[in-house]
Amino acid sequence: MRASQPLRVPVGADAGRWSTFHGEKTLVVAARTVTSTVRVLECLPALLHGDARVTVVFAHDPTSAFSDGVLELLHDAGCRIIPWTQVRQAEPDLILTASENVDVPEGHCPVLVLPHGIGFQKRVPDSRGPRDRLSGVVPDSLLDSGRAWLAISHPSQEEQLLSSHPKAAGRTLLVGDPCYDELLVSAGRAEAYRQALGVPAGHRLVVLSSTWGRTSLIGQDPDLAARILAALPYDEFRVAAIVHPNVWSGHGSWQIRTLLAPALEAGLMLIPHIHAWRPALVAADVVVGDHGSVTLYGAALGKPVLLGAFGSEAVDGTAAAELGRSAPRLNTLGDVREQITSALAAQAPDRFAAIAAGAFDRPGQALARLRAALYHLLDLTEPTPAPPPALYLGEPEATGAEVTAWTVVSTVSPTAEPDTVTVRRRPATVAPYRGVNAGVSTNANEDEDEDEDETVGRFRHLACDERERDRRLLESASVLLGGAPAASSMAALRWIEDALARLPGCRLAATALNGGVCLVGLRDGRIVEAATTGPTAAPGPAAAVVYSLLRAAAPLDGVLVTLRIGARDEDVALRLCAPSPGSGAD
Repeated sequence: MRASQPLRVPVGADAGRWSTFHGEKTLVVAARTVTSTVRVLECLPALLHGDARVTVVFAHDPTSAFSDGVLELLHDAGCRIIPWTQVRQAEPDLILTASENVDVPEGHCPVLVLPHGIGFQKRVPDSRGPRDRLSGVVPDSLLDSGRAWLAISHPSQEEQLLSSHPKAAGRTLLVGDPCYDELLVSAGRAEAYRQALGVPAGHRLVVLSSTWGRTSLIGQDPDLAARILAALPYDEFRVAAIVHPNVWSGHGSWQIRTLLAPALEAGLMLIPHIHAWRPALVAADVVVGDHGSVTLYGAALGKPVLLGAFGSEAVDGTAAAELGRSAPRLNTLGDVREQITSALAAQAPDRFAAIAAGAFDRPGQALARLRAALYHLLDLTEPTPAPPPALYLGEPEATGAEVTAWTVVSTVSPTAEPDTVTVRRRPATVAPYRGVNAGVSTNANEDEDEDEDETVGRFRHLACDERERDRRLLESASVLLGGAPAASSMAALRWIEDALARLPGCRLAATALNGGVCLVGLRDGRIVEAATTGPTAAPGPAAAVVYSLLRAAAPLDGVLVTLRIGARDEDVALRLCAPSPGSGAD
């Protein structure tokens, strides 16, 4: 049998000869799953802030079904890693973990188990046998040893735990929830986080929250993200998804992205699962979730919540189960837009306050209480009497693909002065899911709209950016849009001429110029200059105005039109310019 590898710096019998820092105590972090490892990484730096007396090593336990990605996470964080088989040789003074399922080696050091969710609210498969178990509870053998300490966030969790696991008596530590405290500290930065994610001003952010397992939001209804994107106007909403790390670890990012491809092509922001979910949740205007902890965190932050799924594995008597009884359900086969806008209109920040009060004890004090417990178990005095720093969450990075094809409904209202054109766009790649959602057959290639048939003054069309990769969509577009502002008017005219020649089915082509002006070329050779007062120079809205007036046989020269799109009104001034080169028009 090959001898085990020797322990290296900073632990081991000979480590003192080679170490730069000489700690008094050794803390071993048991890293078994991505979820549990992230939870420790998020709070441990604040607990040990500036204290050289504690040497920290991370021991990798590869026995979980969700261990994939743990080593990469630890390496990216710069952690010193030892194999789990060497934990005993490291002679730890304390083992810290947020995974209750680690096989702790024999010894005398205490084991502090942090929750990686909110309490003991869910039943999960037991890796030690064919049955289910209560999430968060360590094996009875570790409780019998007197070494285990279970951190809890509310006194009710101790009562719940003792009713099902009497051996946990005297083994709990009431500390609160550091993750919830971080969310609370950062709650006032929601708008900054929305901007960092790329959510345009005036848009609402819908965050989908899914735990793992077949009864989760994504497990029960993988198409829901696409159907929600199909239901919501593009100029009023953005949609993001927070998916549990166990889904990423168990199935891999390739499978997730392939499954969600229609939604991702329609602009779904798939939030990185390591740390970015927290500012993304703070940024949410409304949460569509399930029985996972992220949904409960959102409710506790005062977000409107709609439940798109709710698994039977949620444990009665817990805050999660109470949320399942109190939060409205999303009827995924009904009018999704109406349900989401109604939830936003009825927003009451204190609606779930009683549920939050039953899940989190003394918000704002969790890190201080957890640090006191940690140093007590290490048999060290706390470094300073001051509490650990309460830090804002970092800004998330923008994610999500740029949408390059839209189904557009426009309505011309000539009764106002000036004329008003109302434009509503939805991503074309999810148009078929609109039919699933509303019981309407939809085909973007035939310029059909999800809402209504064409009537007098109401029109529908397919608009594509020239960068659209789906040839079927591009060749079916009635309106073609330039992908970037043209360098000059002549460059814009040449692009228009080429675009109309390449796509004979296209009625008009539009490209932006610098300064908020767009040039729109018609099939008959006319060129319309559209000057918009709004903040964006993207050609899509202005092109929709010209298309609508063209279909309505309205004037295109010397007119001022009010463009109503999303929650804003803009003035669009139109005038005819010289025809495009080579058009043959007089």
